[in-house]
Amino acid sequence: MQITDRRLNTKGKSLGNRQRFMRRAKAEIRSAAREALKKRKITEVEGSQKISISTKSLGEPSFGLGSDSGSRDFVLPGNKDFTVGDTIAKPPSGGGSGSGAGDGSGDDDFVFTLTKEEFLDLFFEDLKLPNLVKVQLKSLKSSKLARAGFTTEGSPSRLNPARTMRNSLARRLALNRPSLERIAKAEADLEAAVAQTPPDAALIAELTRQLEHLRHLRKAVAFVDPIDLRYNRHERRPQPTTQAVMFCLMDVSASMTEPLKDLAKRFFMLLNVFLTRHYREVDVVFIRHTTEAQEVDQSTFFEATATGGTVVSTALEEMKKVIDARYPPRDWNIYAAQASDGHNVSEDMHQCVTLLEQDLLPLCQYFAYIEVGHPGSSYGGESVVWRGYTPLAKRVSKFAARQVSDAGDIYPVFRDLFAAEKSTS
Repeated sequence: MQITDRRLNTKGKSLGNRQRFMRRAKAEIRSAAREALKKRKITEVEGSQKISISTKSLGEPSFGLGSDSGSRDFVLPGNKDFTVGDTIAKPPSGGGSGSGAGDGSGDDDFVFTLTKEEFLDLFFEDLKLPNLVKVQLKSLKSSKLARAGFTTEGSPSRLNPARTMRNSLARRLALNRPSLERIAKAEADLEAAVAQTPPDAALIAELTRQLEHLRHLRKAVAFVDPIDLRYNRHERRPQPTTQAVMFCLMDVSASMTEPLKDLAKRFFMLLNVFLTRHYREVDVVFIRHTTEAQEVDQSTFFEATATGGTVVSTALEEMKKVIDARYPPRDWNIYAAQASDGHNVSEDMHQCVTLLEQDLLPLCQYFAYIEVGHPGSSYGGESVVWRGYTPLAKRVSKFAARQVSDAGDIYPVFRDLFAAEKSTS
């Protein structure tokens, strides 16, 4: 017996070659993926990543004859300039092909598209989330019973009295089932007819027939019939047990320039895609603050031009309000990243530390503070916020504070915060 496989090739028909290529060009792909990440929005990094890598990484080894392989004779037709023994001058530089070769022609970079899983595997292969005390990662799902209407069969414990009585009432009205008051009135009319002098035999006979019909109809039409019964129906629906919310808190006062906001955006972007890797559902909450704080969308968070003074505690208070309103800690893993240039009124730092230590950190899995800008440039030393947060970072393991001065520091700081060898207690 011969079996012929006529199925069409899948999109992954070159999967083996693709994996070998990714292993060979891993360093170039990882570097290009980091650069591509900088150009995307925070909530757009979950998709595929189109990256460009140098053609130098695509070179294949080749074998050829060396210069000492012996004497070889060539016949070159059309030669009118050289004879045996002449020295041929070296060609001018820049004539060959290659990326960036002088004034000559070059090759374009190789464009390569990474899937979501490939990108995340490369980018976060040796990182992990700290303080995962509630749930396991990635694949866990629990089933939750959810209401799914009504059914005509079920156990007595699932009987829905309201829906059953509604059906019973509709049926009794449709079949004109007499009430006790109607029967009592018919009995009173019959007694009155019998008591008349002289009695009207025809009237008494008619009233008697009507009374018997009402009594029979009441017995024939049951108060509750099996056809009226309705039972609550439930079905099991999968519910993710691994869900997280990331709070992005950023100072947008006058001292936070666009370059500083860009540094903050890049850190928030890394944190968002990292959480997406480990959780099935990730909500992102954006809170911006000057002397007042408010929850906004992503566009307003990074692009709004309103500025003002700085009171950091307002952002922490707004975060606490949002948690109380929408994200119960028993159901959500809560993460937060706060970005600031370190400016704040000195009188507010005690309130900030108190809010963090007593109200927010007990609810959070991890809280990272990123101070953007050149350290100490504003005050000739440590900033107000840095001086207030540093002792707290030493006391509480789930709180970390780092300083970032340029874009090149973002990824090293992120890896420092989420390194795989960190404790997960």
